[in-house]
Amino acid sequence: MSGAPIAATSAAAIAAAQAAARMREEEEKMTSYNKDDLNGWEFKIMRSNFGSFSNYEKVKKVCDEEAKAGWELVEKFDQYRLRFKRQVGMRAKDQFLNFDPYRTGVGGGGGVVALIIGLCLLVLGAIIMLVVYLKGQHIRIEPAGIAMIFTSVGILAVLVGLIVARIRGGRRR
Repeated sequence: MSGAPIAATSAAAIAAAQAAARMREEEEKMTSYNKDDLNGWEFKIMRSNFGSFSNYEKVKKVCDEEAKAGWELVEKFDQYRLRFKRQVGMRAKDQFLNFDPYRTGVGGGGGVVALIIGLCLLVLGAIIMLVVYLKGQHIRIEPAGIAMIFTSVGILAVLVGLIVARIRGGRRR
């Protein structure tokens, strides 16, 4: 029974790695540059783990801040990625900025995602251990107890959803 969460986690990690590889491959195809494109320009892709770029206000806020470093929005790939360019000469002003002009991510980083997944797995593991312990003690779980477990899991899911929504900067419009 304890192998199931590990197998599910491994499958989720493999799926996430495959999705990231597909996104990198897609970016390579979408961002092919010729020599003239690169002459005097540099490019970067800004990413959001939680799809914040589906929100116009969030995109505008990111573009306004990036403009301080000379970055111009080239295109929005999807709700997770924006592509910017700037003239190489803008590097001279980087020392006066209060942020990293080469940052490529906004919002909650991978650590936040890992924390949320870890907390969910911890609670799931605790529930599994409780059920196994109760069965080992030959304690029958009444329907009310099962309902309480499902209610607890539901409350946890709502809390995780609220945390993710808060990290994303509010509700989607």
